Amino acid sequence: MEAINALGRRKTSVARIYMTAGTGKITVNGKEANVFFPTVLLQNSVNKPFEVTGTAGQFDVNCNVDGGGVTGQSDAVKLAIARALVKYNAELKPAMKAVGLLTRDPRMVERKKPGQKKARRRFQFVKR
Repeated sequence: MEAINALGRRKTSVARIYMTAGTGKITVNGKEANVFFPTVLLQNSVNKPFEVTGTAGQFDVNCNVDGGGVTGQSDAVKLAIARALVKYNAELKPAMKAVGLLTRDPRMVERKKPGQKKARRRFQFVKR
């Protein structure tokens, strides 16, 4: 099996992954996934596509992640892994779609408006 590449995005994070048959080793920007994503919640998020499809330990994943914070990066990696698994075997798609792994989360940071302190917060009103 040659390398399957896929792309995942979340907020401002972009994850490019290369998945090959292997032992289940996940590398993110040259580090182990357990080191790169410090909390158990983020680690479980990255491994969720493998758990849902029952393919844990069958693939090695090499990720390049850029932009955003660790939460956005972990979700971008999760989406990329799910897309790569669908490229590998299209029969896995319904199971992942039912859990919501193939949906790109469209939420982005709202822009700051002129004349306001932040996106929605206005400057304090002075009556006198």
